[in-house]
Amino acid sequence: MKRILVCLKQAVDVSQLKADPATRQLVTAGAAKKISDFDKNALEEAIRIKEKLGGVEVLTLTVSSEDARAVLREGLAIGADKAYLLNDPGVQSVDTWGTANVLAEMIKKIGEFDLILCGEASLDSFSGLVGSRLSELLNLPQISSARKVTVEGNAVIAERSLEDASETVRAKMPALISVTREINQPRIPSLMMIMKASKKEIVNWSLKDLNLPAEKLAPKTEVLEALAPKMERKKIKITGESVQEIAEKLARALIQEGVVGR
Repeated sequence: MKRILVCLKQAVDVSQLKADPATRQLVTAGAAKKISDFDKNALEEAIRIKEKLGGVEVLTLTVSSEDARAVLREGLAIGADKAYLLNDPGVQSVDTWGTANVLAEMIKKIGEFDLILCGEASLDSFSGLVGSRLSELLNLPQISSARKVTVEGNAVIAERSLEDASETVRAKMPALISVTREINQPRIPSLMMIMKASKKEIVNWSLKDLNLPAEKLAPKTEVLEALAPKMERKKIKITGESVQEIAEKLARALIQEGVVGR
């Protein structure tokens, strides 16, 4: 194995999001950005493979309509060797279809690789479609929902999480694997790693560099609206003559509301 590609998305930190109480619209202006959590697991796994095998180059790929260099520097600090950024306002409205097409062209331009790793879904939209679309465009075998990955010669073996079971799958490389958050615990880069990252290369491309036809970017889906759920308190006050009476009333109320079982 010589090269692993990792797809990273610059995502909104959903823990920092707020909703307008009047419209229930999410307020994204000024929201903090970070590497999507699942993608960080994919990067960590790539670095672990590199550390185990040696002589492996780890490259990250990001598609963004905004400046994502801070996020890419974090990926380089974690251990990636080089980052590729497609930064172009033309990708602002692309969906998973357009994103997969852009990533596919970036990968073709980069050249030879053995393995592509990505998160099973992004932290913000959670569609989980980019990996599958990308594997189809590149005609690669895909293993999804991997919670354990092992490389043996020219093959990769992954343990997959299913709803009520697990299975072990083997695929010949090159291949694409999407990972779950259970696969590992991403490392926190040290000060020395952060300093070294500042010297690593970030390659910036635009859509012109890829010669991608406009129809490859046209959205196939339309988001009608994204609203925060209604959060209304019932304002029920439980009183009693003693702690035991209050506790019994509270227990009955919780059972009645279906919060706890009998």
